[in-house]
Amino acid sequence: MSTVERVLSIAKAEEGYREGYSNGSWNNKQKYSPAVPGLEWSDWQAWCATFVSWVAMTADVSDLYPRTASCFTGVQWFKNKGRFSAYPAVGAQVFFGNGGGTHTGLVYAYDADYVYTVEGNTNDSGSAQGNGVYLQKRARRDAYVYGYGYPKFPEGIQSADPAWAAQNPAEPAKPAPVSYEPFPGGDFFKRKPKSAIVTAMGKRLVAEGCSAYKSGPGPQWTDVDKASYAKWQRKRGFTGTDADGWPGKTTWDALKVPKV
Repeated sequence: MSTVERVLSIAKAEEGYREGYSNGSWNNKQKYSPAVPGLEWSDWQAWCATFVSWVAMTADVSDLYPRTASCFTGVQWFKNKGRFSAYPAVGAQVFFGNGGGTHTGLVYAYDADYVYTVEGNTNDSGSAQGNGVYLQKRARRDAYVYGYGYPKFPEGIQSADPAWAAQNPAEPAKPAPVSYEPFPGGDFFKRKPKSAIVTAMGKRLVAEGCSAYKSGPGPQWTDVDKASYAKWQRKRGFTGTDADGWPGKTTWDALKVPKV
C-alpha cells in the first residue's frame, strides 16, 4: 500500500463518526483533539483541521501535513513549502472559504468537474459547521473551493495541475534482463569456427583489458583470439597449461559473453 493509499484508507474509515451531543445540539466534543499531541486544547471547538492532523498522525506521516486546528495556518504551511495549487490532487488537503480559512478536508478522488473528499466537522449539506465525518462531492470550480495543499508523498502525487506533472518521481526503470551465451564446449573453438559468438567473446576480452587484437575482433576464430583468451585466463589466476588460450567453462562463465 502506498503512502497516499494508507492516508486515505484511514480517513475514509472514519466516515460515520459523530461528535458529542448535549442540551439538544451537537457540541464539537470529539475524539481527535485529545489524541493529537499539541492539539488537546482544541476539543469542543471546530475540528475539521484537527481531523486532518489526526489522520496524518495515525498514518505516521505527520511531517506531510500541518499539525494545526486552524485552516488558515494550514494554507500558509503548504504555501511556505511551495506546495499549494488551484488544482486538486489525490491525498491533497483541500481548503474552503475566504483565504482557505473556513473549512478543510482530504481529497480521495477528482474528475473534470468534481472533487471527492473526506471531511471532519461537516454534515450532509457540506456545511463547515457540522457534526461528524462525511464523504463529500464538491464542484471543482465552486468559488467556495480556495485551493489545495500538496503533501510530499514519497511516491509522488497524482495531480490535475499541469505544472506538477513533471515533478512526480518516476518509477526507476528496471534494467532489461541480460542473458549470456552458455559455454559452447572446447571442441567448438578447436574447429576454428566463424561465428558471432567469437565476436562477442572478443569484445568482452577487450572490455576486460585482455586484448591481443590489432584489429577486430571479428567472427573468425584465430590465434589472436587464443592469445587474448590466454590473457583472460591468466587474469583469472590460471597458469601453465590451464592458461593455454583454449576456453574452458569456468573462465567462459566468468567472462559473461552476451547472448547473440
